[in-house]
Amino acid sequence: MAVKIRLKRLGTKMRPYYRIVVVDSRTPRDGRIIEEVGFYHPIELEEKQIKFNEEKIREWINKGAQTSSTVRRLLNKHNFYIK
Repeated sequence: MAVKIRLKRLGTKMRPYYRIVVVDSRTPRDGRIIEEVGFYHPIELEEKQIKFNEEKIREWINKGAQTSSTVRRLLNKHNFYIK
């Protein structure tokens, strides 16, 4: 099973927010998740936009999970560097 760390979209049409989740890569964008590891609110103030559990993300990456390009960019922006 290929595992990815990616965004799951929630919210209304003009007020989206996202959860950072661990999923099987074959599931749909808003499908069943394995674990939730954070959230991203693009409309909030800068300091409240993103929150994530570093330990769980590192654990999943060590197990072989791949991050999506968007999640990698968000994590790198907030000083959580991924190779």
